[in-house]
Amino acid sequence: MSQGLQTISLEAKSPFELRVNLGADTPELDVRTALATGDMGFLHSFTSGSTVDGPGVRVVGWTTGCQYRCLYCHNPDTWNMSNGIPVTLARATEELRKYCHGLKIMSGGFTLSGGEPLMQDRFAVKLFTAAKAIGIHTALDSNGSLGSRLSDAEFDQIDLVLLDFKMWDPERHRHLTGMDNAPVLDFARRLAERRRPIWVRFVLVPGLSDDAENIANIARFSASLGNVERVDVLPFHQMGRFKWKELKLNYTLNDVQPPSIEAVESACAQFRSVGLKVF
Repeated sequence: MSQGLQTISLEAKSPFELRVNLGADTPELDVRTALATGDMGFLHSFTSGSTVDGPGVRVVGWTTGCQYRCLYCHNPDTWNMSNGIPVTLARATEELRKYCHGLKIMSGGFTLSGGEPLMQDRFAVKLFTAAKAIGIHTALDSNGSLGSRLSDAEFDQIDLVLLDFKMWDPERHRHLTGMDNAPVLDFARRLAERRRPIWVRFVLVPGLSDDAENIANIARFSASLGNVERVDVLPFHQMGRFKWKELKLNYTLNDVQPPSIEAVESACAQFRSVGLKVF
């Protein structure tokens, strides 16, 4: 890793900070080796003080690389691996050590998000293992489509999975993300079979994901798993819109407004109606 990249701060004020091309000069062989071994990862940033990405107060590591192209994505700069900072496992672990004491006091932990962390599954597993070794609670925030990359034994390094359910209907899911949702449902069932705790995350987008049938199907499936501890209904927002403009991407949701308080409460009520806790 070059000296210049060593001096780039891993900590960002927020995940909405635009970061691009920080790993563009990394040789392809080094990228392939990193993905295969997990000894190096590509990170957008670390942010601290989160209270919405798992229990307690948390540090969140934002990976780069994602196979989804969600129409409402607020971090499209995390789609490409080359936008991330090449970070050795040792450096990432040392960054976590700085927060270790405070995280324990605040009953928090470390959440790996993205992008899609399982695009870098070997790095994710090694970083979770390092975090567990120093006594930090671990959470994976994932779209779930690459869950088959994790072995049953590797689940032991992940205390909690924050699982994003985007859309129930496969065709509508492909329209929203560009990908099928069957692997997501398979991953959810596998977690349920092994009694690994899940927090479901659902983004409520007016005119896209907010119809009652879509929500009802996701709610029923979530309740059937038996391991969903809570559901987070996340209202759509426009905080990442500027990134689409800066990256010269075609953003189709310019005119979509955040859902009303009444719409959010209605969605929450549907999840509660099948016995799920909603926040």
